[in-house]
Amino acid sequence: MLFVCLGNICRSPTAEGVFRQLIASEAPRLEVEIDSTGTADYHIGDPPDPRSQRAAKRRGIDLSGLRARQVAARDFAHFDLILAMDRDNLRELESRCPKQAHARLQLFLDYAPECGVAEVPDPYYCDAKGFEEVLDLCAAASRGLLADLEKLP
Repeated sequence: MLFVCLGNICRSPTAEGVFRQLIASEAPRLEVEIDSTGTADYHIGDPPDPRSQRAAKRRGIDLSGLRARQVAARDFAHFDLILAMDRDNLRELESRCPKQAHARLQLFLDYAPECGVAEVPDPYYCDAKGFEEVLDLCAAASRGLLADLEKLP
């Protein structure tokens, strides 16, 4: 699984952390490689936004070891499923995806239709409440994604 947002400091590292925690606690037998990246190069090498880290930490999720990187051509060959946080990043991924790549590209919130929204909003210019909303949406989509994975043979 590769989670993707714009800068890889808010939404996608949060999704990575939430999904890692869910797999560890509810499905440790599943062998899943999990990573996150951004479509832009704004924050390469930076840790997640301190507000993302604080919000996640309150829920027992440690994002401090993650570092931002930009999506690379090899990601489309390496990962089976690449999950964008919003339509803009999905379109960007589609435009960069090599024709021979096997990765499936889709919106992360496709796994949480009950939320009634298609995109994880960017909390960068928001207050703490925006980061909590991102966590809630990532938790819902992670549960849906895990349910789908558990159906696989």
